[in-house]
Amino acid sequence: MNSESLERLEKMGGHFPFQCLTESKAFKPRDILKLRMSQQENAKGAIQQILQELFHIFNNNLTQAVWNEASIKEFQNGLHQQIEKLETCLSAEMEKEILKLKRYFQTIDDFLKEKQYSLCAWEIIRAEISRCFLILDILTDRLKNEGTIFAFF
Repeated sequence: MNSESLERLEKMGGHFPFQCLTESKAFKPRDILKLRMSQQENAKGAIQQILQELFHIFNNNLTQAVWNEASIKEFQNGLHQQIEKLETCLSAEMEKEILKLKRYFQTIDDFLKEKQYSLCAWEIIRAEISRCFLILDILTDRLKNEGTIFAFF
């Protein structure tokens, strides 16, 4: 489902608008990979938290984003399905790691608010979220290599 969500995300907006090239923000999605993911539960928890944060961001003030509404709904529904499926295989752990993830996504949320949810801000976030899906793939691969296979990824 990660690849499907990434495809939906790309399909939502088309090409990155030229006028937005001058705006940028240095997010650090690679920091997510530095989380202590030695245990399968931690990786599963991180994946679930990332998906929840993405769902939250893309249910926020999309009024200035000029994206295809049907594609947005498909994207939101796909994220929601992934979250529900993951909830069935998690235990209550990894509070410290979740706080780190929340801080990362809070910077994204703050950026959107600071830019007043402008078209360019949403386009920058759409590009950033694409990187998050690549990180989700890395985390998922780690789990597969440890012997935990997810039927829904």
